[in-house]
Amino acid sequence: MSETQIRFSGSGGQGLQLAAKILAAGLALEDRSISMSQSYEPTSRGGLSRCDLVVGNSTGYPLVTGIDYLVILDQVAVENSVGLIKDGSTVIIDRERVDSPPTGSYTMISLALIQAAREIGNVRTANVISLGVMVGLSDICSQKSMQQAIRDTVPARFVDLNLEALERGYALVTAEKDKG
Repeated sequence: MSETQIRFSGSGGQGLQLAAKILAAGLALEDRSISMSQSYEPTSRGGLSRCDLVVGNSTGYPLVTGIDYLVILDQVAVENSVGLIKDGSTVIIDRERVDSPPTGSYTMISLALIQAAREIGNVRTANVISLGVMVGLSDICSQKSMQQAIRDTVPARFVDLNLEALERGYALVTAEKDKG
């Protein structure tokens, strides 16, 4: 398999580092090679935050140079990724918090991710919902591995909530495919 480059981006406090950590754990269960890097501004909430994964059979360079899958949960993160989005990539945005998405020759999926998180009772699960959407669209990792990664990664009291969020993300993908 060729290399796949993924970025989760938004503002501090949205759980982007956790989403990437869960994905990395799921990929590791499938014996995939993963490099992960992260960046965030010194403010704990509201500043730019991103986490990148480079996935392949063996990864050489650990930083993204051409994003294949981009998740943007806040407008503050749009500019930071513009020059790295490859033609043909998939960009997933939250339609409530991203009102000026990047433009280019890629597939843009605009979903109510934060609203879906509110509907399951915790706005902080938008990160895992977006993870479910990204994995559902990419098939980069099996649902079984992602479920196990959540069990292995998040505190026990939040496992069920995060499993529900992951499933909500997969359901959004199914609804999106049914529309088109």
